[in-house]
Amino acid sequence: MAKTKQFTITVPNEPAVVARIAKTLGDAKVNILALLAIAHGSNGTVELVVDNPARAKKVLDATKIRFQETAADEYELPNKPGALAHCLDRLAAKGINLNSICATVSKGGRKVAVICAGGSQAKAAAAKTKAAAASGR
Repeated sequence: MAKTKQFTITVPNEPAVVARIAKTLGDAKVNILALLAIAHGSNGTVELVVDNPARAKKVLDATKIRFQETAADEYELPNKPGALAHCLDRLAAKGINLNSICATVSKGGRKVAVICAGGSQAKAAAAKTKAAAASGR
Protein backbone atom coordinates (compact mmCIF):
# COMPACT_ATOMS: atom_id res chain seq x y z
CA MET A 1 0.00 0.00 0.00
CA ALA A 2 1.29 3.42 -0.94
CA LYS A 3 0.16 6.63 0.71
CA THR A 4 -0.98 9.43 -1.56
CA LYS A 5 -3.27 12.46 -1.64
CA GLN A 6 -6.61 12.83 -3.36
CA PHE A 7 -7.90 16.21 -4.48
CA THR A 8 -11.66 16.74 -4.52
CA ILE A 9 -12.99 19.67 -6.52
CA THR A 10 -16.64 20.76 -6.64
CA VAL A 11 -17.45 22.08 -10.11
CA PRO A 12 -20.45 23.32 -12.08
CA ASN A 13 -21.92 20.63 -14.34
CA GLU A 14 -20.92 22.35 -17.59
CA PRO A 15 -18.99 21.37 -20.73
CA ALA A 16 -15.18 21.56 -20.56
CA VAL A 17 -14.91 22.05 -16.78
CA VAL A 18 -12.94 18.83 -16.27
CA ALA A 19 -10.93 19.56 -19.41
CA ARG A 20 -9.85 22.94 -17.93
CA ILE A 21 -8.69 21.26 -14.72
CA ALA A 22 -6.78 18.62 -16.70
CA LYS A 23 -5.18 21.31 -18.88
CA THR A 24 -4.20 23.40 -15.85
CA LEU A 25 -2.47 20.43 -14.25
CA GLY A 26 -0.95 19.22 -17.53
CA ASP A 27 0.49 22.66 -18.29
CA ALA A 28 2.19 22.50 -14.87
CA LYS A 29 3.62 19.05 -15.73
CA VAL A 30 1.39 17.31 -13.16
CA ASN A 31 0.31 13.87 -14.38
CA ILE A 32 -3.18 12.67 -13.42
CA LEU A 33 -2.96 9.04 -12.27
CA ALA A 34 -6.63 8.52 -11.38
CA LEU A 35 -9.75 10.58 -12.00
CA LEU A 36 -13.39 10.16 -11.05
CA ALA A 37 -15.95 12.79 -12.03
CA ILE A 38 -19.62 12.58 -11.13
CA ALA A 39 -22.45 14.99 -11.91
CA HIS A 40 -24.99 15.83 -9.20
CA GLY A 41 -27.64 17.91 -10.94
CA SER A 42 -26.21 21.36 -11.69
CA ASN A 43 -22.92 20.59 -9.91
CA GLY A 44 -20.37 17.83 -9.94
CA THR A 45 -17.41 16.42 -8.11
CA VAL A 46 -13.98 15.71 -9.55
CA GLU A 47 -11.63 13.47 -7.57
CA LEU A 48 -7.99 13.34 -8.67
CA VAL A 49 -4.84 11.49 -7.70
CA VAL A 50 -1.69 12.90 -9.25
CA ASP A 51 2.00 12.05 -9.47
CA ASN A 52 3.10 15.20 -7.64
CA PRO A 53 0.59 16.33 -4.98
CA ALA A 54 2.74 19.26 -3.80
CA ARG A 55 2.96 20.72 -7.32
CA ALA A 56 -0.76 20.08 -7.90
CA LYS A 57 -1.66 21.90 -4.70
CA LYS A 58 0.52 24.85 -5.69
CA VAL A 59 -0.99 25.15 -9.19
CA LEU A 60 -4.57 24.70 -7.97
CA ASP A 61 -4.02 27.40 -5.35
CA ALA A 62 -2.38 29.71 -7.90
CA THR A 63 -5.27 29.33 -10.35
CA LYS A 64 -7.84 29.75 -7.56
CA ILE A 65 -9.34 26.29 -8.09
CA ARG A 66 -10.82 25.40 -4.71
CA PHE A 67 -10.19 21.85 -3.56
CA GLN A 68 -10.19 19.56 -0.58
CA GLU A 69 -7.11 17.43 0.01
CA THR A 70 -7.65 13.99 1.55
CA ALA A 71 -5.23 11.25 2.51
CA ALA A 72 -5.63 8.19 0.31
CA ASP A 73 -4.12 4.75 0.02
CA GLU A 74 -3.18 3.07 -3.24
CA TYR A 75 -3.29 -0.70 -3.45
CA GLU A 76 -1.91 -2.81 -6.26
CA LEU A 77 -4.00 -5.95 -6.67
CA PRO A 78 -3.81 -8.88 -9.05
CA ASN A 79 -6.23 -8.52 -11.98
CA LYS A 80 -8.39 -11.51 -11.10
CA PRO A 81 -11.94 -12.13 -9.86
CA GLY A 82 -12.38 -11.58 -6.13
CA ALA A 83 -9.20 -9.57 -5.56
CA LEU A 84 -11.07 -6.31 -4.96
CA ALA A 85 -13.60 -8.00 -2.66
CA HIS A 86 -10.76 -9.52 -0.62
CA CYS A 87 -9.01 -6.14 -0.26
CA LEU A 88 -12.23 -4.38 0.78
CA ASP A 89 -13.08 -7.15 3.26
CA ARG A 90 -9.68 -6.66 4.94
CA LEU A 91 -10.29 -2.90 5.21
CA ALA A 92 -13.78 -3.45 6.62
CA ALA A 93 -12.41 -5.92 9.18
CA LYS A 94 -10.11 -3.12 10.41
CA GLY A 95 -13.11 -0.79 10.79
CA ILE A 96 -12.09 1.41 7.87
CA ASN A 97 -14.98 3.27 6.25
CA LEU A 98 -14.20 4.63 2.79
CA ASN A 99 -15.54 7.90 1.41
CA SER A 100 -14.53 7.04 -2.15
CA ILE A 101 -12.90 4.29 -4.12
CA CYS A 102 -11.60 4.20 -7.67
CA ALA A 103 -10.13 1.21 -9.46
CA THR A 104 -8.65 0.90 -12.92
CA VAL A 105 -6.69 -1.53 -15.06
CA SER A 106 -5.41 -1.28 -18.59
CA LYS A 107 -6.71 -3.81 -21.10
CA GLY A 108 -4.79 -7.03 -20.61
CA GLY A 109 -3.08 -5.62 -17.52
CA ARG A 110 -1.92 -8.00 -14.80
CA LYS A 111 -2.36 -5.52 -11.94
CA VAL A 112 -5.22 -3.27 -10.80
CA ALA A 113 -4.63 0.10 -9.13
CA VAL A 114 -7.19 0.81 -6.40
CA ILE A 115 -7.37 4.22 -4.72
CA CYS A 116 -9.23 4.37 -1.40
CA ALA A 117 -9.76 7.78 0.18
CA GLY A 118 -11.07 9.11 3.42
CA GLY A 119 -10.79 5.94 5.44
CA SER A 120 -11.83 6.48 9.02
CA GLN A 121 -9.54 3.97 10.71
CA ALA A 122 -8.61 6.50 13.38
CA LYS A 123 -12.28 7.04 14.21
CA ALA A 124 -12.85 3.29 14.34
CA ALA A 125 -9.88 2.82 16.69
CA ALA A 126 -11.09 5.64 18.96
CA ALA A 127 -14.58 4.11 19.08
CA LYS A 128 -13.12 0.70 20.04
CA THR A 129 -11.00 2.32 22.77
CA LYS A 130 -14.03 4.20 24.12
CA ALA A 131 -16.16 1.04 24.06
CA ALA A 132 -13.44 -0.94 25.85
CA ALA A 133 -13.10 1.76 28.52
CA ALA A 134 -16.87 1.83 29.01
CA SER A 135 -16.98 -1.93 29.51
CA GLY A 136 -14.14 -1.76 32.06
CA ARG A 137 -11.44 -3.53 30.00
